[in-house]
Parts: sequence; C-alpha cells; structure tokens
Amino acid sequence: MMDTTAAAEAGDLIVRREGAAGIIRLNRPKAINAMTLEMSLGIDAALDRFEADPEIAVIILEGAGERGLCAGGDIRGLYESSKQGGDLGKVFWRQEYIMNARIAAFPKPYVAYMDGLVMGGGVGLSAHGRHRIVTERTKLAMPEVGLGFFPDVGGTWLLSRAPGELGAYFGLTGQTMNGPDAIHARFADAVVSSGEWPALREALTKVRPGTPPREIAQLIEGFATGESAGPVAAQQDKIDAWFAHDSMHDIVAALKQDGSELARATLKALQEKSPRGMVVTLTLLRLARGAASLEECLVREYRAALEVFRSDDFREGVRAAIIDKDRNPKWSPPDIDDVTPAMLAPYLAEIGADELTFPPSKSPSK
Repeated sequence: MMDTTAAAEAGDLIVRREGAAGIIRLNRPKAINAMTLEMSLGIDAALDRFEADPEIAVIILEGAGERGLCAGGDIRGLYESSKQGGDLGKVFWRQEYIMNARIAAFPKPYVAYMDGLVMGGGVGLSAHGRHRIVTERTKLAMPEVGLGFFPDVGGTWLLSRAPGELGAYFGLTGQTMNGPDAIHARFADAVVSSGEWPALREALTKVRPGTPPREIAQLIEGFATGESAGPVAAQQDKIDAWFAHDSMHDIVAALKQDGSELARATLKALQEKSPRGMVVTLTLLRLARGAASLEECLVREYRAALEVFRSDDFREGVRAAIIDKDRNPKWSPPDIDDVTPAMLAPYLAEIGADELTFPPSKSPSK
C-alpha cells in the first residue's frame, strides 16, 4: 500500500509511506539532488512524522534520477549569500548539522541508498545512517577543500575514524571512493548491485515494525556482493606513511621525497586545493580524533564554517569551480607555508551566542 498524502511529486523532496517504509526521496535530479535549506527542513519534518508513526518500521533515503543520491549542498545559493553579506550559511549549516546528528541517533532503522554521486552534504545525509548501501556506481567524495572549505556535515568525525590515514588522504585530496573503498573507510556497510536494489527496496517495505537493526542488516547482506575494499585500500601502507604528519608542509615533503607515480598524482591533487582550506582541514581532523561524539565535531565544524563563509577563499573557490568554471582559483594565501597561526585561529574560536546547540530530543549520540 502506498500512502501519497504527504507526497509532493513535483517538489524538491518527496516524502511518503510505502508499506512499512517511510520514503525520503531527494527530487532535484537535474542538480544531482543538491540540497537546499527547504529540503533540509522537509527532511527534518519527515523524520518527525516517521518517528511518531508506529506503522513505520524503516526509513529509506534515496535520490531521484540516475546520476546520484546527492551532489552536496546548494553551493551556488551559499555563494550568492556570502557575496551579499547574507546569513544563509549560518542558517543552512545550523539546520543541516543538527539534522546530521539526528540521523546518527535516529531510533528506527535508517537505510541510505548511496548510488551514483554522493558528495558533501549527501554524505551527511547518508553516512551517519545505521544502514548504508553503496553500489557499483557509487562515487563518494568530500571535495570541499577545492572550494576553499573543509569536509563538514560531520565529515571530520567520519574521516578521523577511517583506518590509518585514509581520512586525511580523502579529506585533503578530495579523491573519490568507490563502493568497496567506502566500506573500507567506514563510510558504508554493504555493496549491493544497483540491479538488486528494486528487490531489496521491496523487501524493506515489508519489514515488521520493531524489527531489530541486526535483522535489517542481515536482510541487506542477503543482497550484498561481499566486497569490502577497493583500489585505494590496496595503497594504504603508502598513504599512511605520507599522511601521518600533523602539518601540511611535512605531508607535502613526504610526497615529494617518495616521487612515485601515485605520490606525484597525490601531490598534484593537493596543489590544486586551497592552502588555507587544507591547513584548516588537517587541524580539524586531528582534533576530531580526540572527540567524544559526532556532536563535538559538528560544533567545531560550525565555528569553522562561519569563518569560511566570510572568507575570500570560499567565494573564489566556488567562482572557479561552479560560477565561471575556469578551474583556476587564486587562493589567499597561495602557499601552505604562508598560512599562519593567526589566520587559523578564527576558525577554531568559540562563537558565543551563535554557538551550535542540539535539541535534547534530537541530539544524543549513538
């Protein structure tokens, strides 16, 4: 049985019940389902509805179209607001980060179908869920440093808990994970062929309310390929050695000293990124290793995000990648050795009345 009473088929978000499943479908396929503030608020409302409905056994997050679950947040809108001195960043990220924490703590099984592109804000919607399904088409990345930003939406928490130095590698280079590498990096749980998804999705809609998460996991595993490590995992020993350092200067020096083809490709990727963004990212990743909760990382990310929103690097990164598309950003400063402690300090400072806080009913960690 399909309940379409709350479905807005022409809108950017489709929310409805199918059998025992609460469906949340991102519905901006032309934009690879990039998330707006209104969509984020709608997801929060959907979670309210599904949490309260005793007939809903499981939540399914999916994206419309063939290109991906979600390419991230509405970067163009944030860029325009930043240029005009607006407050969209403050409002959007507060809402988004609180929702990320809620997804991580959601009391009912939350299944994210991470097919195709899954980037930035899309990672925040999916990788904090209890059951995370990737496919042979998954391309997962946190490429924010290329926009003068850093991996947010709880990305510092997720990346800092990847094996070895994979988190630093993926966070600083913005390189893409395939499905098996996403599992190895602890961003996902099972690879399921996209051809198997319709049958698995149908089975999920028939789950009994109150079914334990382990039984949901067993159901998913019955459709899974069993893959758990991809091409990046095979290079982990080298990556661990290069990215073991706590300064960008030392990481770059290690890559230069190695000189292998992979080291040169990695160095080239870093050279395209914002020096300030890389220093901020590495600092946040190292702090995240000692964090006691996702929420602690989200608070730190929110402080840094507000500083990013005010920065020329963010506007320049978005301009070069999305607005003018010349792929030639002019970073400030242009070199990692020119990023001073004084430049870094505002990204880590407490922000008083604007501090991020979590509603008691929506914030507890797993």
